[in-house]
Amino acid sequence: MNVKNWFRDDPLADDFVREVKATVPWLLAAAVAVACFYGVKNYRAARKAAASEAFVSAYTTEELEEAVSKFGGSDAGGALKLRLAKKYFDGARYQEAMDIYASVSGDKAPDGFADIPEIGKAQCLEAMGGYVDALAAYEAFAEANPDSYLALSARLGSARVLAQLGEKDKALARLAEIKASVKGDSVSEARVDAVEDCVRRYEAR
Repeated sequence: MNVKNWFRDDPLADDFVREVKATVPWLLAAAVAVACFYGVKNYRAARKAAASEAFVSAYTTEELEEAVSKFGGSDAGGALKLRLAKKYFDGARYQEAMDIYASVSGDKAPDGFADIPEIGKAQCLEAMGGYVDALAAYEAFAEANPDSYLALSARLGSARVLAQLGEKDKALARLAEIKASVKGDSVSEARVDAVEDCVRRYEAR
C-alpha cells in the first residue's frame, strides 16, 4: 500500500504523517524482523512439504540418497534416513546401513521410531558376521523393550544368531519358548516357524 496515497483522504493525515516519520526507523526494523520471521516460517513450511513429498515418492536407492541429501536435516529427515538404511540393507550394503542407523539412534530417532535403528543395527551386525555383538544387541533390546512391536524380531534374531554361533540346540529351545509365548497369534507363530525351519536346516560353516 502507498503510504502517501492512503493518508491523502484521512482527516488526521498530518498527525499520522508526523507519527510515521518519527517511527519510520522502528517500523523498518520491525518490518525486517517480521519479514525474516515469516520468510523463515514459509521456507520451513515449503521445505517440510517438499520433504514429505520426497518421503512418499522416493523409491530407488538413488532417489532416497538425493532426498536425504536435500532434506536430511528436516522434520522428515529421520524417516527418510531409515528408508535409505533399509534400502542399503536390502542391497547388502550393510556397513552403510549400519552407519545410518547409528546416526538416527537414541534421541536422534524420529518420533515413534526409536526402536527401528536399534534392531537395524543388530541386523547389520548379524549380516556382517558380528554374531557375538548382534546377540548382545538383540538380547539387550528384547529385555529392555518387552512390549515393543519389534520385541519378537529381537527374540527371533537372537535365536538365529545362536544357531550361527553353533548353538543350534539352544536356539531351538529358545524358539520353543518364543512359540509358547505367542500361542494363538497366527502371524507371530508363522514367523517363529519360519525361523525354526531355517535353524533346523542351518549348518555352521
